[in-house]
This record gives sequence, C-alpha cells and structure tokens, in this order.
Amino acid sequence: MRVLTKTLLKTYQIAFWFSTLLLTALMLYSVSMYFLSYEATTHYFVQLGYPVYLIYPLAAVKIIGLLVIWFFYNYKSLLEWVYAGFFFNFMLAFFAHFLISDGSHFGAFTAVLLLLISYFTGKKVRASNG
Repeated sequence: MRVLTKTLLKTYQIAFWFSTLLLTALMLYSVSMYFLSYEATTHYFVQLGYPVYLIYPLAAVKIIGLLVIWFFYNYKSLLEWVYAGFFFNFMLAFFAHFLISDGSHFGAFTAVLLLLISYFTGKKVRASNG
C-alpha cells in the first residue's frame, strides 16, 4: 500500500510541475503579446468587446499571479485567490472567443485545463509535504 501511495504522489508531482510549467509558458506568451504586440492586442480586445485600458493591468496581474504560484505557495489564501482569478480570466476569454467564433477559444480551453490540473494536483502535493 505504501508503494502505491509513493507512486501516486510521484504521479501527482509530475502532473503538477508539468501542468504548471505549461501554464506558465502560456501565460508568459500572453503577457509578451500584450507588451510586444500592443496594436494587435488592442485590435483583439476591441473585437472581443473588452476595454483596451485593461491590457497593461491584466499583463501585470498575470505576472504577479505566476510569481505567487511559483514562489509564494505557502500563502494558501493568496494562492487560492490567484487560481480563482486565473480561472475567471480564462473562462471569460473562452466565452468571448467562442461567442465571436474566431477559433481562439481552444487556447483558453487549454489554459483552463492546465489550470485545473495544476490546482488540484498542487493541493495534493502541498498536503503531502507538510
């Protein structure tokens, strides 16, 4: 039974780190587009019906959220808020892209899946560490 528990924990750890790494890459790509391709991002925000003044604050909050996930994971309440904020952001992005049928909703759907895997496996991993 103990071997199964260690094996299962190792599986959770791999899933957590892999999903968190992929989520981080996706978020950093998004943030880089906000800063490096502002005109294109503005076009997408207008097309989706979002105000363009959200671009830079959203980029900053995404970076802060990633920092919390990677370095401040001991602050459980803060971590919960970050995951919740990312979840709402991704769901809004999914439905905005889905409703205008631009085909970009798959990226948001992928982000939601990675976020959920990271969140639930992370809870298991952190609970086993102490």
